[in-house]
Amino acid sequence: MIGEYLGNVAIGYLLGSIPTGLVLGYLWLRKDIRELGSGKTGTTNILRTAGPIPAVLGLLVDVGKGAAPVVIGRFLFDDVGVAMAGAGAAVAGHVWPVFAGFRGGRGVATALGTLLGIVPLLGLAIFGAGVIAVAITRMASVMSLVGGIAAVGVTGGLAIAGELDSVIAWYALGVVAFLYYMHLPNIRRLIAGTEPRLGQGGDKPASG
Repeated sequence: MIGEYLGNVAIGYLLGSIPTGLVLGYLWLRKDIRELGSGKTGTTNILRTAGPIPAVLGLLVDVGKGAAPVVIGRFLFDDVGVAMAGAGAAVAGHVWPVFAGFRGGRGVATALGTLLGIVPLLGLAIFGAGVIAVAITRMASVMSLVGGIAAVGVTGGLAIAGELDSVIAWYALGVVAFLYYMHLPNIRRLIAGTEPRLGQGGDKPASG
């Protein structure tokens, strides 16, 4: 059992560490995308600096990185706990990628992929809530924050009703708390009214 957990954690972390945004930045811009925009490697910064086509490609790959260890845990190891351990490791890998000097993104797309992998319809519903939020505000951070609230509320409600394994609800709570921590600068700017909209501005590049 311990071996299954460790194995899927390793798989999840290595998959999460694939530096999608970094690769796309070099392909489209011939530059390190972490030196541009927000200094992150996620979908929002790819969109801001390289455009919509690489952003969509980045989103798809990052979502897949999160879904893969969940599917492995569920269908290869047949254990929801193993699946969620791999899911958390994939998010950590995206944020601190071993293949890119431990400087990655905020983990939102990869976290979405983990939920799509465990309960596809639930993941789509949460994504839909985020899309509505970003359509109204045109702020990617609001999409992430609203999607996180939806994830915790829906998984928690289903777990209490006995329709979903409580391990998934606890995972959702933990990963959303982590994502909120990663978005603290965005939350501060939202409160101050200075958060950039899609395609605008951004933080100065990450320092390491």
